[in-house]
Amino acid sequence: MKHAETVTFGGSGFDRAAHMRDDSANMVLETSARFTLIWRGKPLIDTRDHSLVYLDGAHPIVREHQKTALFLGVAEKSPLFAIDISHWQDPNLDADEMKAFLDQSQNHHPDFPEHQLFCELRGAMAMLTPRDAELAATKRGLFAWQQGHKFCPRCGGKNTFSAGGWRADCIDCKHPQFPRTDPVVIMLITHGNDTLLGRAPNWPEGMYSCLAGFMEPGETIEAAVRRETLEETNVSVGDVSYLASQPWAFPSSLMIGCHGVATSRDITIDPVEIESAKWVSRETVLAAYAGKDIGLKPARKGAIAAFLLENWLKDTLE
Repeated sequence: MKHAETVTFGGSGFDRAAHMRDDSANMVLETSARFTLIWRGKPLIDTRDHSLVYLDGAHPIVREHQKTALFLGVAEKSPLFAIDISHWQDPNLDADEMKAFLDQSQNHHPDFPEHQLFCELRGAMAMLTPRDAELAATKRGLFAWQQGHKFCPRCGGKNTFSAGGWRADCIDCKHPQFPRTDPVVIMLITHGNDTLLGRAPNWPEGMYSCLAGFMEPGETIEAAVRRETLEETNVSVGDVSYLASQPWAFPSSLMIGCHGVATSRDITIDPVEIESAKWVSRETVLAAYAGKDIGLKPARKGAIAAFLLENWLKDTLE
């Protein structure tokens, strides 16, 4: 797919400088170092131009948390770091809104101007530059990995983190761990002029998207596409081809976008897996993306499902 790396969170060409991670404890003190913040999974964003907020080492919050900063990489010869301040308690926090399908709340820390807010990445991802989007996804995923790997899976001992936050070592058995990504297939299933779309029970009314599911041990990408489609809808799939991938830091997946050609059309859903599924014509999907009120809402902007559907509409899958 010619435009594969233009998907959100991909294609910025950021230098992660993995060879420099062991020296990140020294680089964090360099005057050229820059820092980005995250709070409970939300990056700090300048809402005037939808960009990440970058701080220098002199900022009080940076000075307070330098020792726990994660090394992201290097840009324009400056080392970039991320700091998590999830311990901060927002007095105006709306807990119910943060649990919504799409958290639209924005949280203001008193140390920053009114236009610099912690925003949910799902809502902001399509407005960020490719570089900012990649950095936001990287730090969100890395902090989530650390949060879930405080203890050793072998002996239960406590882990300590090193290599700029990219390695966990058990203080007892010394077992090392590194960040992992869970592979997920997401498939544009077509049959003639139609595509197969489904929806989960907690989605907004009328919202449909491509089918998706986690890969299983010992399974190829192609087999996963066929199995997941059959399990969820009882539709059989023949030819499968790879299209594009998207890092999906919610919390740590890689969405593997594929095109599958259906060999059957009759749908029988698994209600445990999805709420509904249906064949939708190209013209109907186009009308939904044009904003017409036809009872069908398109996939979330910035998600790979929307990317695949848009390229299908434009005949640019190949």
